[in-house]
Amino acid sequence: MPPYSTPSTVDEFRANYQAVTERIANAAHAAGRDPADIRLIAVSKTFPISHALLAAEAGMTVLGENRPQELAEKAQAFRIRGVDVTWCAIGHLQRNKAKEIAQFAAEFHALDSLRLAEALQHRLELANRTLDVFIQVNTSHESQKSGFAPDKVAAILPSLATLDRLHVRGLMTMAAFSPEESVVRPSFEQLRTLRDRLQPDAPDGMSLTELSMGMTGDFEWAIAEGATSVRIGTAIFGHRPNSAYL
Repeated sequence: MPPYSTPSTVDEFRANYQAVTERIANAAHAAGRDPADIRLIAVSKTFPISHALLAAEAGMTVLGENRPQELAEKAQAFRIRGVDVTWCAIGHLQRNKAKEIAQFAAEFHALDSLRLAEALQHRLELANRTLDVFIQVNTSHESQKSGFAPDKVAAILPSLATLDRLHVRGLMTMAAFSPEESVVRPSFEQLRTLRDRLQPDAPDGMSLTELSMGMTGDFEWAIAEGATSVRIGTAIFGHRPNSAYL
């Protein structure tokens, strides 16, 4: 991955945003797709509220966070300032943290268990809100990653369909971390194939049309395999310090 400096002005954020949208457009055209069908989630996790606000001022309308408390703090700061963006929760979530997601997120891209779905349903009922969700699938078959095994997804759909506060929009995956297309791309291909197989028999009201996959180092391959949302952090906000992952 090439070095990415951390922007500090609106113009620098705008330049990064334009560079990423150009890459998305080029990848879409190469795959015979319309770039308008691919949504950019700008991942502001670990960066301060001031940087997230600059990103929004530069034109980014969908922001992603992986820590519930950080998402809540940023969402409230944006609300106070009258800045309107869509907040996506993108990281593994413990059930006891469902409250913050139910209160502040519009989307959750890491639904990895029925017990978590039930916890979110309960918190959403209390908050009188709904939540768009993406089912996380472990297509890289790595033990350290969360997500349903591909062959287990069909069995949980009827149960998810009974949770009226959750709107299942599609599937999500994270590929193996590698610079090699031959290692990474099969994870995306498998998610698309799974989506195509599940769609015809999906419960009423469950579209399963969308695919959330692809990050800074691999999103072109994800787009080639049908991604409808890509989660881009480093190419927009710059590299995070190692301490951000502790």
